[in-house]
Amino acid sequence: MKQTANCSSPVALVTGSTSGIGVAIARRLVSEGYAVILHSRSSAEAGHALAAELGKATYIQADLADDADRVRLVREAVSCWDRLDVLVNNAGISRVIPHADLKTASPDIWHELHEVNVVAPFRLVAEAEIALKDAARRGRPACVVNVSSHAGVRPKGASIPYAASKAALNHVTRLLAVALAPNIRVNAVAPGLVDTPLTADWTAAQQLWQERSPMKRAASPADIAQIVMMLIDSDYLTGEIVLADGGLNLT
Repeated sequence: MKQTANCSSPVALVTGSTSGIGVAIARRLVSEGYAVILHSRSSAEAGHALAAELGKATYIQADLADDADRVRLVREAVSCWDRLDVLVNNAGISRVIPHADLKTASPDIWHELHEVNVVAPFRLVAEAEIALKDAARRGRPACVVNVSSHAGVRPKGASIPYAASKAALNHVTRLLAVALAPNIRVNAVAPGLVDTPLTADWTAAQQLWQERSPMKRAASPADIAQIVMMLIDSDYLTGEIVLADGGLNLT
């Protein structure tokens, strides 16, 4: 697990980084000179393969629904290069339920989504706080970026429990920005539709973005990774929720 003590490169942990947006964020970070810790709940083979491809990267498997695994993930990530400068909370889960189908949105689904989409990011930040403050003392851009959703900003989304969990994550982002200032900045990006294997057959959503969004397309994972990198690079922005929906909210 341990790579090189006293790594001269900044180090970032990106959760949910073996597919989709997470892979794009990891690739962007490596291209910008970061060492990266990759993570997923499953798909360990893909994680190890991606780490080997990226070079200055390593992979840790952990279930973010399990608090012991959350703690272990951060501790192993910090021990890997003896530092942690950036935490990107990208991992999340969703359940597709029509908003009017209230009974299907059971308490178990509410609890499951809240645990992974809200509690887990908060707990990872709490566990990483000391390492991030150490990074800030070294003059590095210590920060947290949460990957939320436009569903947490507008009354949209795969289900009401999902949208509510992302709205909660947005507010947690603002609260942490105040609680951890000025040493650690905390921001979020809230994507709309993103072209990933998961959304490849979302024909109605693809048509909506093509017809009604000013940009006339869904985002690519690289588009979201660019915004994440902007939030990391900033020395001043904190507590911001960047809505990245190609301007669909304007129409």
